[in-house]
Amino acid sequence: MDITINNLFDLNETIAKDIFTDATYPWEVLSKIGDFIIELGKNLPEDEYELRGENIWVHKSANVFPSAYIAGPAIICKDAEVRHCAFIRGKAIVGEGAVVGNSTELKNVILFNKVQVPHYNYVGDSILGFKAHMGAGSITSNVKSDKKLIVIKNGDERIETGIKKIGAFLGDNVEVGCGSVLNPGTIVGRESNIYPLSSVRGVVASNSIYKNKNEIVSKN
Repeated sequence: MDITINNLFDLNETIAKDIFTDATYPWEVLSKIGDFIIELGKNLPEDEYELRGENIWVHKSANVFPSAYIAGPAIICKDAEVRHCAFIRGKAIVGEGAVVGNSTELKNVILFNKVQVPHYNYVGDSILGFKAHMGAGSITSNVKSDKKLIVIKNGDERIETGIKKIGAFLGDNVEVGCGSVLNPGTIVGRESNIYPLSSVRGVVASNSIYKNKNEIVSKN
């Protein structure tokens, strides 16, 4: 499958579009998220965004519950919702209309517009495309148990990333079932569905239904 940025994401559906300009693959931007947020935040319109602490910009229409914790750098976009006891550890962009739910933890992530991580999710070192949804209790695992550098496995192709921490990259409109684990370096193409309680590795093609590693069927 083509796992380039343009094949996974509609870049018009994120405030972070410019971070992808010189990149081919999504993991190439992970190390840039923090600095990008700081520079972008300085230029956000002051009549729309409120500066809440060091390098934390929150759109005035966003609904951030009093019990949520946000560390900078972070940008919470228009009409986003950050619910009770959400834990944003920094280097996070929460897109327009996105939902970060109760007890959900984010770290070094870009959530495109309308993403939902609404219940007990961990999302780290990851990028979630437009309208991607992670069911309750589903998480991204971002470090291998042997602590080795992550290799992206795309069919017979092996791509050395040189990176120790990579979570998952979900294309636009991906649905991840409850209780699933997306192992380090997982990539799920646009419009695909992951069954609940799945352990996913490697690349799942666009427009697929992932039932288990031996049963991945096309929607077409």
